[in-house]
Amino acid sequence: MEKINKFTTVTLGTLFTLSMILTACGSGAAKTATPVAIPTINPNKVIISEGRVEPLHFAEIALNASGLVSDVLSKEGDQLQTGQIIAYLKNDQAQTLDTARANALQQLTKTYQATRDAQFKLDNFDIPGDFAGMTSLQAAAVTLKKLDEARDAFEPYKNQGDIKLDHGNVLIDTGVYKNTAKMYKKRLDAAWINYRKAVEWLDLESALETANAQYVQAQKDYDSLQDPSFAEDTAGIRAALANAEVRAPFAGTLTNLDLKGGEYAASGTPVLTVADLSNWVVKTTDLTENEVVNLSEGQPVDITLDAIPNVTLKGNILSIAQNYTEKQGDIVYKVTILLTDITPSIRWGMTAKVNFLH
Repeated sequence: MEKINKFTTVTLGTLFTLSMILTACGSGAAKTATPVAIPTINPNKVIISEGRVEPLHFAEIALNASGLVSDVLSKEGDQLQTGQIIAYLKNDQAQTLDTARANALQQLTKTYQATRDAQFKLDNFDIPGDFAGMTSLQAAAVTLKKLDEARDAFEPYKNQGDIKLDHGNVLIDTGVYKNTAKMYKKRLDAAWINYRKAVEWLDLESALETANAQYVQAQKDYDSLQDPSFAEDTAGIRAALANAEVRAPFAGTLTNLDLKGGEYAASGTPVLTVADLSNWVVKTTDLTENEVVNLSEGQPVDITLDAIPNVTLKGNILSIAQNYTEKQGDIVYKVTILLTDITPSIRWGMTAKVNFLH
């Protein structure tokens, strides 16, 4: 179908009315009246676009583990309930929901204890008075700076057997030289102690943060697996952990199924599609930058389908894409229209003509 931009233009030529005034013989010459212009009527632009029909809500599902498909319980066209098992996967590493729940409980217990242990160690750490008012990160930065300064100060004295000359080329007393070296070495040792203490404090806090983060994730995994409603926002974790079972993430129709019992299936490739066919949208493919600026969300539209040309469906603009694509040299933006009229004959992928109303 070709995209049509209709322009209704009414153009009237400029009309001039000439008045000829006849005078008696011997009177003055004829006079011409001032021309009166009839204005051009501005065109009204009607935007018509082409798009494709698809469900408002659908999901393409890939396996989270590779393995042998041991059983397929559904077929294309079946109506599925949320959490309904579609197929089973046989894999030594894959888990059923029951196994995943048991392992999640063990992980939750383990991470909880690790968090308590990390907190106990931090609570019993003796923070030096020099670190008062500092965070562990600040203490590590300050002590590292002092350590570098102490290392630089001791550098000339680290080899006590060396003889150092003063500016007058007079040998420095070796006893004084050694005492100075000992002083700087003592400062360096103290700087090392403080720095290691700061790093230990920082490590203890980091260990607690890591343990706590692992505990939070374990709690989330456990809760997701225990969710009796099989809510959609927990479906991802459930699919990743209970990967021996392929379940419907929401109620809908199984529109595509590429799993067969007894065959090997690889992870990562979509093998089935679940769609809610109660709500439909049309996504345009050819609206240019000059056209989308005249559209707005909520704007009404009329839709006709190539397969059902005698039926006009109503809809409204649901969204206008912020990003663009290039099509045959044009900058185009995808506009999504939510159909408010539904016909039983509608099918996924049908070609639609969209008339954007003002």
